[in-house]
Amino acid sequence: MILTVTLNAALDRTLTVPSFSAGHRHRATDAIALPGGKGVNVARALKSLGEPVIATGLAGGRTGTTIIEELTAEGILNDFVRIREESRASTAVIDPMNGEQTEINEVGPSIGTDEIQVLFDKLGYLSKGADLVVLAGSLPRDVPDDVYATMLRNLRAASIPAALDAFGSALRSALPGEPGIISPNRREAEQIVGYEFQDDSDFAAGAEALAQMGAGVVLIHDVDGCVARFGDAKDGRTLRAKLPPVVDIVASVGSGDAFLAGFVSAWLRDPAPEPALRRAVACGAANTLRLGAGVFEEEDVEAFSRRVEIQEIA
Repeated sequence: MILTVTLNAALDRTLTVPSFSAGHRHRATDAIALPGGKGVNVARALKSLGEPVIATGLAGGRTGTTIIEELTAEGILNDFVRIREESRASTAVIDPMNGEQTEINEVGPSIGTDEIQVLFDKLGYLSKGADLVVLAGSLPRDVPDDVYATMLRNLRAASIPAALDAFGSALRSALPGEPGIISPNRREAEQIVGYEFQDDSDFAAGAEALAQMGAGVVLIHDVDGCVARFGDAKDGRTLRAKLPPVVDIVASVGSGDAFLAGFVSAWLRDPAPEPALRRAVACGAANTLRLGAGVFEEEDVEAFSRRVEIQEIA
């Protein structure tokens, strides 16, 4: 069983708006509303892959109730801590004419120290039956940046592997907790290492730097695949997994979450880099063909898997 943790859960609404521009009135041609937050999206993708999964985190107010009810309706097992303030909502606007994507994310609720402690207690209980825990997403207000590091240390003390998908100060502060897997996108990785990636050697150096900061497996994903660092400094391998350009993209919202779900799903069955990367890239690509984060069809995943090319970076 895989446990996902979402501290800043949201109700995510995605709208398709042709020729979208700010300051004008538009009519959406398509819309979908789903429970969201990165950990929730990962849980949805894992369920689509047939993996046993439980989603936990923080949820409050009417929005929090809707998140929990909709997750249950999707058949995703969940056990959230109810908080005093209202959970956030977010909106993504997709313009199919030019492929541009505009996202508006609320900050999220303020979280009390007592509520965080309840979550720690719940995490300690639920993780006892987990093969892996995924900590994912932004932090709500008044939650310390090192909260993920503390969770990671607790999980490591209990010999439970963990994956982390965070960004900015939350990612930087979590790395000393030594996550077993991290999955930043290109921009997020560049922000942490302090320079832009121009070619595969830059990606490889960035992945090595993140490993030196405390991460185990480093997955830096981009629009055409990912660069992944496995192993320690002496015996490590760095691989580039690449997919030919995907046509008929509908939306990229949640593709990184689908990518991580695909990786951990395959990695838990067989900790071999190549099949896990192939599955990860395929899930991320399949997600772009549908509206909704972590939403894809199994046949699309299988089709993309056959097209992923993997090469080693010296």
